[in-house]
Amino acid sequence: MSQQSGYSPSFKRPSEIMRMRRKRARSEAGVFSSTSGQASTGSPGQSGSSPACVRPFSPGPLFNSQGRSGGGIKRRNPFANIENTYSPKKKLLIYNEEGNAEACLTFSEDDSLFEEEEGDVTIHFQIVLSHLSSQSPQAIAPASIAPPVCTEYPADWSLKTRLLFTSPLSLSWAEQPKAQEEALGLSQHCRAQFSTLPHSLQSLVYWQHPSLPWLSLFPRINAERSFTGKSTPWAQDTSLQQSLMSEWSVSLSSLYSLLKARLCPYFYLCSYQFTVLFKAAGLSGSSTITALISPTTRGLREAMKAEGIEFSLPLVEERKKKGVDCRGGDEEENGDEDSDFSWLKEMGIQDKIKKPDSITIQLRKEGHTVSLDHKPESVVCVEGSHTFTLINFLINCKSLVAAAGSQAGLPPTLLAPIAFRGATMHTLKARSVNVKSQVGSTYQNISSLEITGPILPSSLHAITTLLRPSQKGNFSATLYTHAPTAVMNIGHSLQLSLCLQCPGSSVDLSGCGLHPASIQQLQQSSSLGKTALTHINMKNYSYTWRN
Repeated sequence: MSQQSGYSPSFKRPSEIMRMRRKRARSEAGVFSSTSGQASTGSPGQSGSSPACVRPFSPGPLFNSQGRSGGGIKRRNPFANIENTYSPKKKLLIYNEEGNAEACLTFSEDDSLFEEEEGDVTIHFQIVLSHLSSQSPQAIAPASIAPPVCTEYPADWSLKTRLLFTSPLSLSWAEQPKAQEEALGLSQHCRAQFSTLPHSLQSLVYWQHPSLPWLSLFPRINAERSFTGKSTPWAQDTSLQQSLMSEWSVSLSSLYSLLKARLCPYFYLCSYQFTVLFKAAGLSGSSTITALISPTTRGLREAMKAEGIEFSLPLVEERKKKGVDCRGGDEEENGDEDSDFSWLKEMGIQDKIKKPDSITIQLRKEGHTVSLDHKPESVVCVEGSHTFTLINFLINCKSLVAAAGSQAGLPPTLLAPIAFRGATMHTLKARSVNVKSQVGSTYQNISSLEITGPILPSSLHAITTLLRPSQKGNFSATLYTHAPTAVMNIGHSLQLSLCLQCPGSSVDLSGCGLHPASIQQLQQSSSLGKTALTHINMKNYSYTWRN
């Protein structure tokens, strides 16, 4: 080690000096005498019992008492010296209110951020702030730059038949509520009271008509097997069928009245052939009441036309806008039949080519029209006052009820998130299971929650809103969609031009009986197209999804 000016040959390591200083009383540290070769005034901070030939404050200029008041002088770092240039790095973690580290600062002892106090190290908050402000953005740890958080997933208007939630935390609390919790949850649901997050039981409630305990009345499309062998006393009793349809008509009229008054946000009509979704004004960015019917047939569309119901085929119109040949729609072709053959006349060979007759052209049109039947492209959209005409059409439509088969004589199923005339309250079935899942070379405890039944859009949102805090922002869900309703997420033709002038979010839906967070989600314009959500994942309170 080379000899340098001011170097102490008998320099001791900082740990040894610290042990010696801890043995001294604090009162003995006030006045220090100078070492040999220094002025008699001495430097404050040096002890008379300090080892010989040791500079108390090395390197750097010595302190003197000129221009300073008596006590309380802050001492320099006693560990710094000429040769001992290495200083261990210190780390400072700054935590947010949730206990997560937001920043990590790294600095050494010679950054003047430390003060010795009885052998401990004290970090002053003001000094830390000044150090933070002087750091470049690159000096701050990546954890301080929070990634974008997605607090909501798109609204899904399809009906779900099953949900499967998984979480590292237990989900058994959601399976069976206590008697008092059940009574409170049902009471709050009926009164639409949401002082806090939705109660677990409130999230599982839905209303249905008709209700037959020995029959599962959802789904109705391709559900003949679930009705086979079950008691259907109305199948051969005409008077009983008429009684069921009379009560059903009253319930449907009640639902539409609630919808029009914005006391019901939406409801579903599930027949053995198609499903109808009625949405109140203000939902999905629309300023008017809308109804979506899927799937449809040419016969149903022609019957609606005969009743004066105006409707559109949104998917067909969308394909037309993209330049795809969609002449299979229900709109009549404009112009004369011979307009497509004008080029033959220009060439002078119009008489040599046999043109198709009117019957052939009509059959071709009908062929394109029928090709839409039972497909997602056959979805029909009805808007505004025509939805009232649609209600009357459905009440009087004889083909709405099956005339033969296991569902003969049984009215369609009505589903809604709120009570209506003639409805019965039901709750979704929940069942939890704890399993071990292999993650790498280890096994991790995983809790699963299975929910079955006709799961409405607001029920899905209420359940995920409930799981978000209870599972500490970490869970995943697999969604099973009733296939014919996946297309219910499409945008509407007329509303797309109206929503900019009269946005649906301006419509007051506070009295519709849903939690405000669910209303806010359902007010957004649909972005899923003709697909539905299949997976939802929440990690660190941020959503991702697949459709």
